[in-house]
Parts: sequence; C-alpha cells; structure tokens
Amino acid sequence: MVLISAFYKLFLRPFLFLLPTESAHKITNLVLRRHSLRNIISKPLSFTDDRLHVDWCGFSIQNPVGLAAGFDKDCEMIPSLASIGFGYITGGTVTADARCGNPKPRIVRDKSEQSLINAMGFPNKGVDAATISLSKIKGKLIKTPIVVSISGTEIIDILECRKLLEPLSDVIEINISSPNTAGLKIFQEPTSLDELIGKINDVRHKPLMIKLPPYSSGCIEKARENILRLARICTLKGVDGLTIANSKPVIDARLATGRGGLSGKPILEDTIQMVKDIRSEVGSKTIINACGGVFTGEDAWRALQAGANTIQLYTGLIYNGPGVVKEINKEILKSIGK
Repeated sequence: MVLISAFYKLFLRPFLFLLPTESAHKITNLVLRRHSLRNIISKPLSFTDDRLHVDWCGFSIQNPVGLAAGFDKDCEMIPSLASIGFGYITGGTVTADARCGNPKPRIVRDKSEQSLINAMGFPNKGVDAATISLSKIKGKLIKTPIVVSISGTEIIDILECRKLLEPLSDVIEINISSPNTAGLKIFQEPTSLDELIGKINDVRHKPLMIKLPPYSSGCIEKARENILRLARICTLKGVDGLTIANSKPVIDARLATGRGGLSGKPILEDTIQMVKDIRSEVGSKTIINACGGVFTGEDAWRALQAGANTIQLYTGLIYNGPGVVKEINKEILKSIGK
C-alpha cells in the first residue's frame, strides 16, 4: 500500500494534474474500466478489522469509508473501485435521459487548497446505459454494497430511474442537492420533497437515502432551518439514510457558467457542523453519511464522532490516490484504541 500511495503522489498525480481535470478523469476511467485491474490492486489495498464493521442500511459493511456519487457517473468502474477497499460504492448520478451537462470549462482544481470547483450538471449516458453496466456485475460484489445515485427535475423521471436501477443495486440515493443543475431545487421545497418520497415509498423495496444540500451562503440560520426541515421530512417518511452534503455553491469566473460547487478540504468544517446539527435533529436511527472535505483518518474520525455512521470520499480520492481508503481505516482504528 505504501508503494502504491507513493507512486500515485510522486509520479501519477503530477502527470494527471498537468492535464485538464476532465481529461485526467477520462484516463482514470479508461484504466478502471479494465476489470482485470481488480486482481492486481485488491491485495495490497485490502484491509479488514472487525472493529471497523458498521451496521448500515441493513448491511454489515466492512468499514465506514464509502465512495461518493460523481466519480463513476455511468456505473462502469464499480468492480475496480470496490477493489480499492471501500465499504460501499456509490455510482451515478444517473438521470432518466442522457445528458451532456453544462458547457465547458466546468471543473477546475485549486491545488493549494486541495479542492475542486465543478459545474458539471449531471453529464451521464442515461438510465439505460447504467442498467446495462450494472447488469454485468449483478451478484458479483458480495461484500461491497452498491448504491446508485439518481436524480431529475420531475418525479416521473426519478421514478423511472428507481424502477430500472433498484433491482440491480442495494440502495438508492436520490440527489436533490446539486448546485449545478437547473430545476433541481424544486425538491428542496418541503412540499415537493414530501411528495417525491411518498411516491418512491409506494413502490420501493430497498433502502432509500436522500442527498441533502449544504447550508447556503447568505442567511445561515435561515438556510440551516430549511435543511433541518428537509431532514425531518425524510425521517418522518421513513428514509433510511441522509448524505450530508453536496458541494458548496460558489462563484468562479473560470467556469463557463460563472458558478459551481466547491468540494475538498475547505468544506470539512461545514460538513462536520451539518452532521452535528442533523444528528441532533433526526435522532439515532437514521443513517448519516458525511460527504465533503474528508481526506484523512483524523477528518473521518471527527465526522464519525460528530454523529456520522460513514464518510464518503471523492475529492480526497483524487488528491490522495487509491491508498487513501486503507490509510483512513488504519487511522480510524488508532483513534478507536485511544
């Protein structure tokens, strides 16, 4: 694992970071789509300890480190990503129809802050393509639950995604929180969210999670109360888990849209505060996944102590490489032993 981490940070990351962010991700996608890679990297990156096991959405997962939505938009890399050692994998976000996303440039790095700012807008091949990808691996990842993130601006489209993808996944996550997708804020209105969850509950057979938006800038107290109200609705409607949260809306002239979502190190404190607030609001039964700014075992431990059941990585994986999952889990064990 040490050799893999060193190779990534000293050689592979500098090369990838010379490229535009999307070009670097395409290369990574091509490599990780080779399912044979799983056999090469699984042994040096695997790490298990019973103290890391978490009861999560009806599963006993091997550790509390999950992959966040957005890295594998079309569910094409799941076997290789599972071999990195994640407790669970989130594919997507998938929409009913294929989307090209927002105009480019739509994602930039700030290496000094270890962050990304993106305005992707859900580029993906659509639910039919994701269905084909997931059908090929159904039943093959026994130890690693698969979550599929779905979204849309109409309830009928989200229902269609659930219908096709729920039989091929273990958990469905509905993303109502992307700051880069026009029309998505409709489900950040309590009445609309209540209706959406009600329609899903009428037909679902597997665990459901909702990915909530972050506290927005401006009037923090007003934003906080709105998010807590959404969390209360989710709990009352029997949602199994909440992912907290998405990237933080920011203005950035480098993006074609002029604004996007900030992820990475700068939002860790926001994530931890949200976890504390929402855990206090919803009680102990609802699963909470802390998503945003986690890079190290110390970051993860703080989120877990704040009330999260698991943490999710995306930007931390890009900056620290595939060895980060094992590193975080080993550091969590050290904290457990203190």
